[in-house]
Amino acid sequence: MQETNHQIIKGDAIAVLTNEIVDKSIDLIFADPPYNIGKTFNSTKDKWKSQEDYLSWCYEWIELCIKKLKPNGSFYLMAATQYMPYLDIFIRNRIHILSRIVWSYDSSGVQAKKHYGSMFEPILYCVMDKNAYTFNAKDIMVDAKTGSKRKLIDYRKKIPRIYNSEKVPGNVWNFSRVRFKMKEYYDHPTQKPVELLKRIIKASSNQGDLILDPFSGTFTTSFVAKSLNRNSIGIEIDNKYVDIGKIRLNS
Repeated sequence: MQETNHQIIKGDAIAVLTNEIVDKSIDLIFADPPYNIGKTFNSTKDKWKSQEDYLSWCYEWIELCIKKLKPNGSFYLMAATQYMPYLDIFIRNRIHILSRIVWSYDSSGVQAKKHYGSMFEPILYCVMDKNAYTFNAKDIMVDAKTGSKRKLIDYRKKIPRIYNSEKVPGNVWNFSRVRFKMKEYYDHPTQKPVELLKRIIKASSNQGDLILDPFSGTFTTSFVAKSLNRNSIGIEIDNKYVDIGKIRLNS
């Protein structure tokens, strides 16, 4: 395993992006900001005074993230279902959206009683240049569960043969949420699973590339980046989560 560099920066994402991250220096950004839905992160409640204030904040850091990407860089953006339409419209005029991904999961608890509970989170997959970007399809192949598993024959081919046994994942991803007492769990209300970040980092970066997470939380992005021989910068404002990041990166 090659030696890689992993930087933890404690601070406000906008301030750090403005003052400490060099423009056009990042290969891949994964952004999983607070969703403005009332979650409590350590002692801080995730709730803005108004929807307009929240969106204005998002627009500011999104603009900064785009400035930090290399000309062939990629950007994955997560958000709450109710805010993603606004962010989608904002970002589509600034960067190329290649896919709108659904991270789908089940839940052990009751989601809602008077409407259909939310069982997914949306992800925008964007690139700076739609004609020049990293996408390592062979590194993220999954089982093709239809034709190949049933040994169906593709008679459209000149020489008929069984359907391929692997394929590139579609835009609906099924990964379990990180729950209390799971091996990878740390005390964080919206921790993202390792397998989700593995797919993103394998697909959209190469060994030695630099990955940025402006809202690092438990530093899953940095943890996975290190395991895959990438470099990382993680920004986090909360002391508790910064300490978790140091533990994970030194484990």
